Amino acid sequence: MDSQELLLAAIVEMVPGQAEAGQRYEDAVLELLGRHGGTLERRTRSTDGRAEVHLIRFRDRAGYEAFMADPGRAAHRAGAGVAAPATRVIEVRDVQ
Repeated sequence: MDSQELLLAAIVEMVPGQAEAGQRYEDAVLELLGRHGGTLERRTRSTDGRAEVHLIRFRDRAGYEAFMADPGRAAHRAGAGVAAPATRVIEVRDVQ
């Protein structure tokens, strides 16, 4: 991993009873990653559909910050309303 690259694990918790709407929100915002030098390396979903885990890589921290501030992301979140999932993001590194 390049010293400037940022590797993140995002743990996404869907709102009870709103999993499908939350998944649609995630579909939409994950499409915005490329605008900011981000790449979705892996997306997994719990067997009950209530949570997802994403492994996301950015070229640098500035790209991540730009993604978080993207007006399109904010618009998708507003559009999802109460169905917008809660996400915990952890900076991680590869272990060999």
